[in-house]
Amino acid sequence: MNVKIEKSWKEVLDNEFQKDYFQELTNFVRKEYQNKNVFPKPENIFRAFDLCPFSEVRVVILGQDPYHGPNQAHGLCFSVQSGIQNPPSLKNIFKEISSDLNINLSGSGDLSPWARQRVFLLNSTLTVLAGQAGSHQSKGWEEFSDAVIQKLSNKKKNLVFLLWGSYAGNKEHLIDSSKHLVLKAPHPSPLSAYRGFFGSKHFSKTNNYLKENNVTEIDWKL
Repeated sequence: MNVKIEKSWKEVLDNEFQKDYFQELTNFVRKEYQNKNVFPKPENIFRAFDLCPFSEVRVVILGQDPYHGPNQAHGLCFSVQSGIQNPPSLKNIFKEISSDLNINLSGSGDLSPWARQRVFLLNSTLTVLAGQAGSHQSKGWEEFSDAVIQKLSNKKKNLVFLLWGSYAGNKEHLIDSSKHLVLKAPHPSPLSAYRGFFGSKHFSKTNNYLKENNVTEIDWKL
């Protein structure tokens, strides 16, 4: 089937788009958008892919669900649209960056500048019903996003995978750690950030690894 997605991703994922589960997923999502309030907007479902071509990915951050509040989700994990109040987890991510790198971040929670620097901000599930966290889980998105992670692992080298929380951490088996750096920590949620996310120094570790492998470092300032 024809999926509107960035060219290099389309080439890598074309066989995935032809599978039965993806056709069933597409039919389900299309009906949901027709009859219900679903986030993000349809044109932003694959925004993480469109802003960060497969051919240029340097860092992968894995989230779980899109935000389910009004005007929050726009296709990038942990990111919210400009002008929207930053959710608690994102505030804690900014706190850790400030502590780790001694930089002050702007008030905006729009992480598009990271994506444009080839930080791939992938949610495991790419759509959600308004006000209903997890409502589109187990519909096929997880199979798709697992395939995405495996293709990144298999076809590229010297990527950094940031896996925060048990859900993301459970994806470690999809990644070849002999070719890539995998960094795990508790989730930045207020419920768990103090159990090891704060002080993890994942952002400086990411840049150190990229530099060691002659890859341009990420400017984490927004």
